[in-house]
Amino acid sequence: QVQLSESGGGSVQAGAALRLSCTASGDTRCLSTMGWYRQAPGRERELIAHSTTPDTAYYADSVKGRFFITRDNAKNTVTLQMNSLKPEDTAVYVCSADSNGYCPGHPPTYWGRGTQVTVSS
Repeated sequence: QVQLSESGGGSVQAGAALRLSCTASGDTRCLSTMGWYRQAPGRERELIAHSTTPDTAYYADSVKGRFFITRDNAKNTVTLQMNSLKPEDTAVYVCSADSNGYCPGHPPTYWGRGTQVTVSS
């Protein structure tokens, strides 16, 4: 099994930056894509960025050009650098890690506990 541990987050003013980190431990050889979702009150969970290899990344249109994801396979970490934060970025940010399908008994996706990001205007 795999455990995801998140750090970062907090409360900032609009225009500020924050960095979120997620470290996977346990049977990390069974992981493929790692990324970040967010969920704001009353809204559905939204995929905002993910990375399968250190040189690949996907970004939701809402964060493209402001958020940057970094994958370090040696350290089993994924970091989300969030710049030019807006009030609408306020949400609980959750780290995710997909299973690669080669390890029986693993769920399709592992989830972190989430970390709150609050951006005030």
